[in-house]
Amino acid sequence: MTTTRIRTHRPADHVLGIELARSEKRNAFDRQMLRELAEAYTMLDEDPDLRCGLLHAEGDHFTAGLELSDVGPAVAKGEPLFPEGTVDPLGLHGRVRTKPVVIAVQGWCLTIGIELLLACDIRIAAEGTRFGQIEVKRGIFPFGGATIRFPRVCGWGNAQRYLLTGDVFDADEALRIGLVCEVAPPAALLERGVALAATVAAQAPLAVQASLRSSRISVEEGQAAAMASMMEETRAIMKTEDAAEGLQSFVERRDARFQGK
Repeated sequence: MTTTRIRTHRPADHVLGIELARSEKRNAFDRQMLRELAEAYTMLDEDPDLRCGLLHAEGDHFTAGLELSDVGPAVAKGEPLFPEGTVDPLGLHGRVRTKPVVIAVQGWCLTIGIELLLACDIRIAAEGTRFGQIEVKRGIFPFGGATIRFPRVCGWGNAQRYLLTGDVFDADEALRIGLVCEVAPPAALLERGVALAATVAAQAPLAVQASLRSSRISVEEGQAAAMASMMEETRAIMKTEDAAEGLQSFVERRDARFQGK
């Protein structure tokens, strides 16, 4: 019988928890696990009740990386990592998610673990987490986005320091270089991740998605492209029911009740 590698749950209103559930293998990714992760991301994108994802892992470690004995031959043959039509969790090929994802990591966070971090929007780690982009130690190089996003997020020198050496670094260093935005006690990591995801999910979902789109355009296409689309996006958002509710809640001094309309 095939064991599920990814579990989904609802830890808060409008939040989809996506849990790596292969702790007996330190959550190493084989092709089945990659497929199930893409399916979970697709569920997040397609369910109108869901507004934010939370990616986390069971056990002592986030992930030991790719199970190269299973994934490597498929990559060498040119086979896609994720099924056609599903959301790519690495945001590199094909369908890109439209909703934000918070990620919380602990223990070992190797190779694809860092690449999933870099592809997410809010990144936190437990104290004692150990990171490594160790592909060069295995005779290959990162192909899940690290060479693209690591220099952009953490700066050229910081990124090359670890991309080219394969050295392991800790949570304090990850915070220093901007790979994560927050470090939490291990026992509080999941609770903190849920709180962040729930806070995002409590905001106006169309406005959140527009903010995410505009930020991506600025980073991927440049400031001019982001400015060119900004006012059109703004006018569209201003006409939504949620914008009217936001204004009314301000006048009435109460929390807004957003519907995503």
